[in-house]
Amino acid sequence: MSELLSTALVTGGSRGIGRAVAQTLAAAGYQIFLTYVSKPDEAEQTARAILAAGGRARAFRLDVGDSESVAAFFRDEVRERVELAVLVNNAGITKDGLMLRMKDEDFDRVLGINLRGAFLCLREAAKIMSKQRYGRIINISSVVGQMGNAGQVNYSAAKAGLIGMTKSAAKELASRSITVNAVAPGFIETDMTAALSDEARDAYAKAIPLGRLGSAQDVADAVAFLASDKASYITGQILAVNGGLYC
Repeated sequence: MSELLSTALVTGGSRGIGRAVAQTLAAAGYQIFLTYVSKPDEAEQTARAILAAGGRARAFRLDVGDSESVAAFFRDEVRERVELAVLVNNAGITKDGLMLRMKDEDFDRVLGINLRGAFLCLREAAKIMSKQRYGRIINISSVVGQMGNAGQVNYSAAKAGLIGMTKSAAKELASRSITVNAVAPGFIETDMTAALSDEARDAYAKAIPLGRLGSAQDVADAVAFLASDKASYITGQILAVNGGLYC
């Protein structure tokens, strides 16, 4: 067993689903590396909460859409410094708008962060995990990547792309004892859904068989399962955490 600290890297770990994932994996015994871009105070707050609970955590600024920054981060902070046991590709943005009015840059930016960024981190993590001959990679997709959503052509395309990437990477990495899975959350209580009107929230809740929006903890628990030894024979799968909402 390596003397290096077993570490889970959670991109976009400063708030919402990322924060819940980071705290849940910390409670499972992992040292947490969490990344952020624009909210250092929230990222440090998440790290401090983990430390206060007796865990280990560090926050790093990282633009996952920048290939040079991603390569440098893995080289300088991860490789040969920690045992990278888990990667959770959670970093993402939205630039919503109707397709006919969507700007090229809004499409490209969402794909660049949500899909290309996940690829860049997955590729670097896979290099390390392949040498270790062990690892868990979990990509955070979305129900809209499975069923689409008006006004989110770019976001839906990115999240659907994550599903294809998950399945392909799982086949490539299985021989090295690396599992690659995805979690596809439905409508979850986050900052984004908090901005919805009461009427919109009620409409979404009525469309969900369980009758409520999910919580960030619901998603975090699914991620923790896929990161655990209990999921050692599960790879290339998409775990829907959506309260029964299917296309």
